[in-house]
Amino acid sequence: MKKIVSTNNAPAAIGPYSQANLVNGVLYISGQIPIDPISGNLVDGIEKETHQVMKNLKAILEEAGMGFGNVVKSTIFLKSMDDFAVMNEIYASYFEGGNYPARETVEVSCLPKNVSVEISMIAHQFSDMYFLRNTLCLLCGLAMAGVVISLGIKLNSS
Repeated sequence: MKKIVSTNNAPAAIGPYSQANLVNGVLYISGQIPIDPISGNLVDGIEKETHQVMKNLKAILEEAGMGFGNVVKSTIFLKSMDDFAVMNEIYASYFEGGNYPARETVEVSCLPKNVSVEISMIAHQFSDMYFLRNTLCLLCGLAMAGVVISLGIKLNSS
């Protein structure tokens, strides 16, 4: 089942799309550009733009009960690869302990509102229930295997 995720702490969509969709524990975040959600204005300069994009992404992740540690994939669009090193350093600073997602970065000729950077993300809810369910299934499987082995030994020894 799809749930639309939306927050006032990130800019509203500027077209027919959602800020994010949550499906089966996976959050698909639409590309974010450097719009300040409070003023509605664009920020300027690759450093400020990258920070604003990451703040917008953080707000959407938090609305879904997640953080950057949940991100499994990023796509980065740059208007100029000359901005890569600066953007990359700022981007990396938002991920703790080198917990980086898979990613690609591509140069494009133009971005919405003529910004320098746009980033989209995919994140996963790594819940304790998810791991608990998988662990219980594994333990149940092992227990069933043990019962079958025990029955086999008893039947063979009779």
